[in-house]
Amino acid sequence: MAKRNVRNVKIGPAFYDFMSQEKTTKRGNYGNSFVMSGIVHLFPLFLLILLFLILATRLFYVQVLRAGYYKDLSDSNRTRTQVIEAPRGIIYDRNGKPLVANSATFSVKKNGKEQEINQEEALKIISQNGKVDNTIRRDYLYKSAFAHVLGYVGTLSEDESHMPEFKDYSINDNVGKIGLENEYESLLHGVNGKKLYEVDAQGNYIRELGTNEPIPGQNLKTTLDLNLQLAAKEAMKNINKGAVVVSNVNDGGIMALYSKPSFDPNLFTHGGSKTYKPDGDYTDPVKIVTDSDKRPLLDRAIGGVFPPGSTFKLVAATAALEKGSIKKDTIIEDTGILKVGNFSFGNWYFLQYGRKEGDLDIVGAIKRSNDIFFYKSAESTGVDNISAWAKKFGMGERLGIDLPGELSGTVPTVEWKEKTIGEQWYLGDTYNYGIGQGYLLATPLQVNMMTDVFANRGTLYKPHLLEGQSKVLKKDFIKKENLDLVTQGMEEACETGGVAWPLFDFKVKNPKLKIDNTDYFKDASAGADMVRVKMGCKTGTAETGDKDTNPHAWITVFAPFSKPEIAVTVLVENGGEGSSIAGPVARDVLKAYFEKKNN
Repeated sequence: MAKRNVRNVKIGPAFYDFMSQEKTTKRGNYGNSFVMSGIVHLFPLFLLILLFLILATRLFYVQVLRAGYYKDLSDSNRTRTQVIEAPRGIIYDRNGKPLVANSATFSVKKNGKEQEINQEEALKIISQNGKVDNTIRRDYLYKSAFAHVLGYVGTLSEDESHMPEFKDYSINDNVGKIGLENEYESLLHGVNGKKLYEVDAQGNYIRELGTNEPIPGQNLKTTLDLNLQLAAKEAMKNINKGAVVVSNVNDGGIMALYSKPSFDPNLFTHGGSKTYKPDGDYTDPVKIVTDSDKRPLLDRAIGGVFPPGSTFKLVAATAALEKGSIKKDTIIEDTGILKVGNFSFGNWYFLQYGRKEGDLDIVGAIKRSNDIFFYKSAESTGVDNISAWAKKFGMGERLGIDLPGELSGTVPTVEWKEKTIGEQWYLGDTYNYGIGQGYLLATPLQVNMMTDVFANRGTLYKPHLLEGQSKVLKKDFIKKENLDLVTQGMEEACETGGVAWPLFDFKVKNPKLKIDNTDYFKDASAGADMVRVKMGCKTGTAETGDKDTNPHAWITVFAPFSKPEIAVTVLVENGGEGSSIAGPVARDVLKAYFEKKNN
């Protein structure tokens, strides 16, 4: 079997075929191996090129495209920038006396906290090449006397930081919060500066590199009078709540604006200093903000609304005269009481003393503040006509004083009552309206500006505090003969027989006043250099609707009578009777004015 198998096998072709197939296969494997071997040997080179390209790209990005950023980042590691707060502008009174100041404060970091030091300590540290932080503090020179009108500054709040007007402020900047500080923030603030200094790796100060000096804010000269503002504060020292407004009747400039209760604004700027002694009833700024009973932050002069009481009879009289519902010779009898159904409306004199005053014309009614006369004249004039005239005098709307927080008050109408209260207007409402009660609400500022109209004989000015901003709102809108009648009543109200008894025979000691026997009269019986001053006024006692609460006491007065210069309006909240409570305050403020007057 074995031999037969050998003989049958063709060794040559078979071997040849086998060998040919094997050679073909080997040739193919050798080519692939060569390619793979080349790739393997070139891979490190490709990888190196790729890494080089990545590094070159990154280097180009860092050194060219982002060079500025990384330079700033590098510099920030060794440098620090300190904002230098710009000194705020100084606020002056009308005579150029500063009402605020900027003082330097010094502090150093100890145990990670800022600690205030005095100037002597600061100079010692600086002489030893140490670092001292220097900031500016706002000082309010007359403390609580100007709190509401000047306001105060505080650190920029988070909400304020998002407002467009503060986009260029730093997070530690001080901004005005209320008063003139807030109203004229853009002028007072100035432009902050910067100080650049070098630090070591631990952040310790090495040296100063450069400084951009700050640009101080603009100064403000106001219409305020330091003497009168201090006089208002002193006159109100025994009053719990109230306001005083003093204006120049010939341009609307506010000479004094005082609200009580007040506070010392330095409490907000002295950073809780234990050595500072504040003025007034408050020693903690938190209590100022949180006292919801006395509300010391409320500026009652412009943001408090009250029934104006009998001071409004001046407007009611004008409305009646202008309509013609009463004339110069119109006589109304004082009956003591008027009855409407089951309701009684009495005259104050009858209710207090049980006496009537007989027949009265418009001058006598203003002189005696007779309620019966004004009940009847209001009835014949009509509520909507009275309201139209109230608005002409600036009531029921903001007058536009350059202070935040002014309110408009309320001037009611028949339609207003129906929409607001859901009731019709009754005759009793008209009676109350005629004497400044009921739904009528006004600010002391509005009553003062109304008084200016009678003082200057027919011009309503826009009240203002920044000097040179006088603006006429209305002019010549009352007939001269009607103005003469109303102001005559105001003149007689301030004299014996009138109702403003604290102003009867008003005298001051000032030899510089020119005796003209019209406004100024020599009064030798009262002593040398004593001068009697003639004026016009109107008192008011406004019920609040609560029998257990005292009425609001009002008085508004202008002087001198023939050539007026000044108007003073006083509100004593829940003070009592106008003449007795508000009258002495106005008298003291007027005394301060005329004793300092030069001619």
